[in-house]
Amino acid sequence: MKALMSLEDYLAGWARNGEVRAAAKTVLSLAGAGTEISGLIARGPLAGSMSAVVGRHGDGDSQKELDRITNDLIIEALKGAPVALIASEELEAPLATGADDAPLCVAIDPLDGSSNIDTNVSVGTIFSILPLREDTGREDEAHFFQPGTRQLAAGYIIYGPQTSMVLSVGAGTHIFTLDPADRKYKLTAANLQVPADTREFAINASNYRHWDTGIRQYIDSCLEGAQGARKKNFNTRWIGSMVAECHRILIRGGIYLYPGDAREGYRQGRLRLIYEGNPVAFLMEQAGGAATTGQMRILDVEPTAIHQRIPLIFGSTGEVAIAESHCGLGENSADRSPLFAQRGLFRP
Repeated sequence: MKALMSLEDYLAGWARNGEVRAAAKTVLSLAGAGTEISGLIARGPLAGSMSAVVGRHGDGDSQKELDRITNDLIIEALKGAPVALIASEELEAPLATGADDAPLCVAIDPLDGSSNIDTNVSVGTIFSILPLREDTGREDEAHFFQPGTRQLAAGYIIYGPQTSMVLSVGAGTHIFTLDPADRKYKLTAANLQVPADTREFAINASNYRHWDTGIRQYIDSCLEGAQGARKKNFNTRWIGSMVAECHRILIRGGIYLYPGDAREGYRQGRLRLIYEGNPVAFLMEQAGGAATTGQMRILDVEPTAIHQRIPLIFGSTGEVAIAESHCGLGENSADRSPLFAQRGLFRP
């Protein structure tokens, strides 16, 4: 069997100097933390009550024991990397590492999909690596207020039947699978390409009554199947773990939607821009897919807050364009009924 390229060798071929070399070192630090987290998750209940609620965030979301542990593991790993600031879903404000000459800041969701901890469903760690800005103090949270196009590297580590790091450094999207024999990540899928068209969609249909008219009509058109205007049947997928949804779409196509809706606190969506939307959008675009708010490209959004929420639609380009047209944008907008010109997902 041909030897597979290691993550270290791949990054060595990419990194040459300055910020890029620092980003490579940071990816390796995250990979090391992911290896530890993978072992902990594999133990399941043998490791203790990992799904126990141990606190709540300022917005009311619960914090599980495994959320806390993974956050601590990743922060400890990043303190040994060339990283000056860390923003985490588990922290109210960015954490300064004290590394005076470090050129990077890192945004993380330590454990995406933590509601699935006790059901043995895939969960993951999402990360975004950015250069520090030159126009503000070293400990200023404004370093994170850069559009996703500025990311040096982004990806996630998915803990499932296999543990894999899905990574992009701006040169395609690749999968590195953790080999339990030597605890090294090895390139198992290079230059992923998301199929442009799909027959699968992922959305939490229990929120149907809260959606705006455009999203309801888009989902209705999928559910009508071959008898409807789309002339094809669709399958519904919903795991409740965005990294698992993203992984499936990267492998075989599909569309994921988490729009804003009428519920209190959900008008601007539920997912976070800096450490969820931007890294996933970066991976999708590097794999030939698309990611949008419904109004604009995710990677062009200018962040204004660490925990800023964003509506998120991503996946196969053809299907994302159709969904976007129901939000008032896209090449197919002229085909909408007059109702959509008056009221869409992001219009009052």
